[in-house]
Amino acid sequence: MSLLLSRLSRLGLGKPASVRSSLLIILSNGFSSSSLQTPPYSIMSARACGEDLGKLMIMDATDSKVTVLEKKVPMELVYVDEIITVGSSHGWVATLKEDGILRLQDDLNPYASYTDPKRISLPPLVTLPRCQTQIVTNVAMSLPSPEDEDCVVAVKFLGPQLSFCRPAQSNSEWTNIKIANPSFFSSRVMYSKKDDMFRIPGSGGHLIGSWDPRTEDHNPKIQRLRFRNIPELGKTKRELLDSCYRSEHLVESRTTGETFLVKQYKKATTRDTVKMKTKGVMVFKLDEKGNAVYTKDIGDLCIFLSRSEPFCSSTSRFPNCIDIYDFNEAAIASLTYDSIIGGTCTNGAPYHIPPQNID
Repeated sequence: MSLLLSRLSRLGLGKPASVRSSLLIILSNGFSSSSLQTPPYSIMSARACGEDLGKLMIMDATDSKVTVLEKKVPMELVYVDEIITVGSSHGWVATLKEDGILRLQDDLNPYASYTDPKRISLPPLVTLPRCQTQIVTNVAMSLPSPEDEDCVVAVKFLGPQLSFCRPAQSNSEWTNIKIANPSFFSSRVMYSKKDDMFRIPGSGGHLIGSWDPRTEDHNPKIQRLRFRNIPELGKTKRELLDSCYRSEHLVESRTTGETFLVKQYKKATTRDTVKMKTKGVMVFKLDEKGNAVYTKDIGDLCIFLSRSEPFCSSTSRFPNCIDIYDFNEAAIASLTYDSIIGGTCTNGAPYHIPPQNID
């Protein structure tokens, strides 16, 4: 439990952050240098260092140390008042400005070039009838880089529209799908490497829709889940969860091959009705038969939930936990202790970034 408190004390940035000139120190901290794989990390902020620029601040999820890099990034990417980012996947942040063009950029990726940031403009958005493309629910990618010709970018908009494109192809254009089932309208899309499809959990988690952007068939493959081993909740806990806003997140572990459905319960704080705080989480392990089995044990995995595409990572520091990071919240939910430690705060770029392979 002390580890969780230590983790969260650093989220407040109450102590001066250490400055390191080389990312090799980060790579060698808990990871073999021969593996050439980065640890998972979180975008914290940027320390102003000039007109509209700041030095990127990140936190290593394996030791909770905050680092101020020499990499300079646009301040508009890390401040809520000027927020233009609409999601992140594999370290690429998606931005949507007034011109209506969705862009992928690697400014907030500390392992990308310091001097030559990449900005990839996607094709002009096409709004389907009775849909909208101003509010983005999230962004997901099939491969780590949109510069790969086989990489598919999926954008889920609030409402019925789901859109795909391949940015690296010369004739790139959007494939737009209008989803008929309203249970998917407010849900988030994720890419399943195991199934090689994009998947969306329906509201309540009873349905999962899967789309293959390589086919002309825009009808989803629907999987119906049967919930098993659901715990009996006391009256107080049941009433609390019933009063919360619930969201569902599909997460796939690349190392173990497991797929989890996380139900997150959030409620407005008493001091600020705009800010939401997580009051409960429930994790279900999915099998091939459509069973969603409630579990309090995901082994040494940590599930990272943020405005990025969710992911799992093995960690000895926060095993069997869910790391929650949002615009107004930072928290650790321990499945072992059935507790949530954290609270509301202001985060301009609430993105967890998964481990990356370094070339």
